[in-house]
Amino acid sequence: MKLSPAQTRLGSFALLLVLLAAWELASRASGLSALVLPAPSAVGKSLWMGLSTGYLWPHVQATALEVLAGLLTGCVIGFASGVAMAESALLQGLLKPYVVVSQVIPKLALMPLFIVWFGFGMAPTVVITALICFFPLMENTVTSLQQVDAQRLELFRMLGATRTQTLLRLKLPAGLPGILAGLRVAVVLALVGAVVGEFIGASKGLGALIIASQGMMDTPLMFAVLVVISALGLLLYQATLSLEKWLLAPYTRTS
Repeated sequence: MKLSPAQTRLGSFALLLVLLAAWELASRASGLSALVLPAPSAVGKSLWMGLSTGYLWPHVQATALEVLAGLLTGCVIGFASGVAMAESALLQGLLKPYVVVSQVIPKLALMPLFIVWFGFGMAPTVVITALICFFPLMENTVTSLQQVDAQRLELFRMLGATRTQTLLRLKLPAGLPGILAGLRVAVVLALVGAVVGEFIGASKGLGALIIASQGMMDTPLMFAVLVVISALGLLLYQATLSLEKWLLAPYTRTS
């Protein structure tokens, strides 16, 4: 049985309602304090108060700006380095170990160093966000460009295509789905990087607000912030899917 997109969305929403109802009942039946497990109704009230009074909006704006700046920086670097390494085996051999090292080091361990270098505020969070999200796009770009069909590459060589023409007219169009898959992963990790960066080096932002709510022992507010982060992540992911659909539309029509 195959469901339509509308039916799938309706089913997903119904599942959400069931989970929220079960959470509400479990919270009330267990008698746990709101400090341990707030009911969805308490979380919703805290979320509404934060949005209606404007308390949450500056933090949402700060995190959104950090995510967009870090994502843009990381994607530009990741795509450019991915293309360069895919086109040059020598460059890939020289740079790949350093790229891997940059990813295996825990980012929280680097955050104090970034604060020393760039100071408090948005800059260190943008740097750590870019560092986290550039790798999936770079890796997918390298893999996608190197897995182009060998027969088509040979055809381009026989036709006398230059290296640039082969890249622009064959490799990039053929590797676009894989590259965009890396972009989807980068978008999700960019939000994670921004929130993690705000845990240490920011006084404003959703990550900083989580730490503040923990200090105030305001668990409903903490859950409300998590809801906002989830909504922001879903919005960014959906925007990426729309971009992917738009970029792949010409190739879908021709096929």
